[in-house]
Amino acid sequence: MAKSISVIKARLQKEYTEKYRKELQKELSLSCIMEVPVLRKIVINVGAGRAISDPKILDGIVSELGIISGQQPVKTKARKSIAAFKLREQMPIGVMVTLRGRIMYEFLDRLINIALPRVRDFNGLSGKSFDANGNYSFGIKEQIIFPEINVDQVGSIHGMDITFTIKSNDIEHSRLLLKKFNFPFRK
Repeated sequence: MAKSISVIKARLQKEYTEKYRKELQKELSLSCIMEVPVLRKIVINVGAGRAISDPKILDGIVSELGIISGQQPVKTKARKSIAAFKLREQMPIGVMVTLRGRIMYEFLDRLINIALPRVRDFNGLSGKSFDANGNYSFGIKEQIIFPEINVDQVGSIHGMDITFTIKSNDIEHSRLLLKKFNFPFRK
C-alpha cells in the first residue's frame, strides 16, 4: 500500500497556484497558463568588505543570514586580486543564499508583512528597480528589521541585496505579479 505524501505549501504559494495565477492569465490576456509570470528564486547577498581585515566577521553574517533565510548560506570568494584593497583571489568576501520553493515563499511572506514595515521611515520600494528580463532587485540597510535577529547579539549592522528572479515576458508582467503578493511599491 503506497502512502500519499502531502506537499505542504506556504501561504503565498498556495494563493498563487489557486488564485493569482488564473487572475494574472485573465488580466494579461494570455492564451496559455504557462505564460503567466512565475517567481523562480530569491537570492540574498551580503557583501562584507571588512572581512578582508577580519575574516571572523563572515561567521557572524553566515549565522544571521541562515536564521533570516531558513537555509544554510555559502561564503562567496573574490574572483580576482585587487592590490589597492589588499584583496587576493579566492579570499572570502561575502555571503549569499538562494531560496526556492516553499522556503522562498515563506521568506517573501515574512519580508512583505513583517520585515519591510519595520524599516524606519519606510515609504515603499521603488518601482523602477526591474532589469530588462523582469527581475527585481533592492537593498536593505539593516539586517535587524527581521524579528528573528536578536539585536543584543548582533556584532555589526550590515545591509543586504535581495533579487527576485521572475520568469516573465515583460517588466509590467513582473510588476503585476509582485503587486498580487501585496509588494509595497512606492506610490
